[in-house]
Amino acid sequence: MEAVVECTDLWKIYHSGKVEVPALRGVNLEVQEGEFVAIMGPSGCGKSTLLYVLGGLTPPSSGRVLVDGNDLARMSDGDRTLLRRRKIGFVFQRFNLLPTLTAYGNIAIAQHIQGDGFDPHRFEVTVNLLGLQDRLQHKPSELSGGEQQRVAIARAVVSEPKIVLADEPTGNLDSQNSEAVLKMLKQLNRELGQTLIMITHNPEAAAYADRIVHMRDGRILEPPAPPAG
Repeated sequence: MEAVVECTDLWKIYHSGKVEVPALRGVNLEVQEGEFVAIMGPSGCGKSTLLYVLGGLTPPSSGRVLVDGNDLARMSDGDRTLLRRRKIGFVFQRFNLLPTLTAYGNIAIAQHIQGDGFDPHRFEVTVNLLGLQDRLQHKPSELSGGEQQRVAIARAVVSEPKIVLADEPTGNLDSQNSEAVLKMLKQLNRELGQTLIMITHNPEAAAYADRIVHMRDGRILEPPAPPAG
């Protein structure tokens, strides 16, 4: 397998007046195609910043990011936007659904934005996987939190992006809905083969991943060496 997301010596420094505040401190990470990786760490450790840099939403201060072989630093703003549309699906803690559209509209619009137009087969497969068949004509205000997040996930994956980046996708959900959403993410990862990188502070959520990466103070913690012998 090849690395579909790769970063090398990644730094992100914010400025508060004359004070430099490093959010990322020399991060190195490789994620293989089709892998489900959870990035764990306490609040403020830099994990969300890392996700936004990997998704091309914010530039690093230094270091290199490759997404599906594309060096983000060498791309124009327009090319990075096109890459996000065609290769990356985003799932956030806040559902960010359009309140005037039904669930159907919120999912379908993602295919139009991606550029290939509406594909009824892909739409049906995604909706069935996420169990939304009976909720398509409801607006976000008529859906539960778990249903809204499922719509948000459907919107992120309906255009079959190669990579899905999820930032605390169960952060606003109760335990029952969290479990349902995590099972669906795992199913999407397995059945559609999409690479999934999920930010979480919850060990139970991270347990759904193939691999857990731990962060602290802007750095990735190296796993302990196996015992000798």
